[in-house]
Amino acid sequence: MVIARTKRFVLLSCAMALLPSLAHAADTASGALVGADGAAHGTVTITEAPKGVVLRVEAKGLTPGWHGMHFHEKAACDAPKFTSAGPHVHASTPVVHGLLNANANDAGDLTNVFVGADGTATVELFSPLVSLKAGKGKPALLDADGSSLVIHAHPDDYQSQPIGGAGDRVACAVIK
Repeated sequence: MVIARTKRFVLLSCAMALLPSLAHAADTASGALVGADGAAHGTVTITEAPKGVVLRVEAKGLTPGWHGMHFHEKAACDAPKFTSAGPHVHASTPVVHGLLNANANDAGDLTNVFVGADGTATVELFSPLVSLKAGKGKPALLDADGSSLVIHAHPDDYQSQPIGGAGDRVACAVIK
């Protein structure tokens, strides 16, 4: 009887010790990736990091090859064109696009994603240009009107205005 109580006490003590670490666990947001056809095309997970966010995309059913990817400023993904997602996330205007552009200020810029011959892609990358929540001096993805992640039909050339020649929006995820 005493041993059983001792075990319960030890387990309860361990659980209590973990609570502070759980309270400080990284903030995350996610979204379901939807194609222009309205079908499910994967998931997006974003985790707050000390100096930006870590983005993980698991996509399926996309055209093989390189695709541009950007954070857009509204939490809306109305198929088939996803224009409801608005322009890229940004903090100042005029917005200058391009990770290779010395004058760039487009916080929605991300690297391209490669989709394999089977139509799938898994990528994890870091963006120092945004934060998940307000208060870090960067555009917040979870601000009042939210945001979305958009995958484009073509690769981003990281220089051309306004979207690096990435073309049509082929998949979109509302970030929640």
